[in-house]
Amino acid sequence: MSKPNSFRSGPDDQGHFGIFGGRYVAETLMPLILSVEEAYEAAKADSTFQAELDCLLAHYAGRPSPLYFAKRLTEHFGGAKVYFKRDELNHTGSHKINNCLGQILLAKRMGKTRIIAETGAGQHGVAVATVAALFDFPCIIYMGATDVERQKPNVF
Repeated sequence: MSKPNSFRSGPDDQGHFGIFGGRYVAETLMPLILSVEEAYEAAKADSTFQAELDCLLAHYAGRPSPLYFAKRLTEHFGGAKVYFKRDELNHTGSHKINNCLGQILLAKRMGKTRIIAETGAGQHGVAVATVAALFDFPCIIYMGATDVERQKPNVF
């Protein structure tokens, strides 16, 4: 019998979140996927790893993101108070840095020596390149030609 799962605890043994999910990965990639899963589970239980991530999130990325009370929108709607979570104030201008910091720490823990990533709109690529530079990792970002043309203001 599989362990129960939730969106908080992660997938069951077959990679499902309830009726959703699964592992749709080429067989040749499964050993790598399983090694990432194993490293992630170990890192998640390591208080030193979590402390380093928490420190980077607070002092490098600017977390937690501030909340801004939108007084005029609150008055306009005349009901619930409206707040904006200001993730654009995080280092690199979006929420992407949060995940990238955890990923670079995991890559370092796994003994990886370079970082590769893909991006569509550019912000993920900027965040990956930023954390790679922070940890002095070589980094290559791939972006499709159509996306580069469409997102020129974000990437050049």
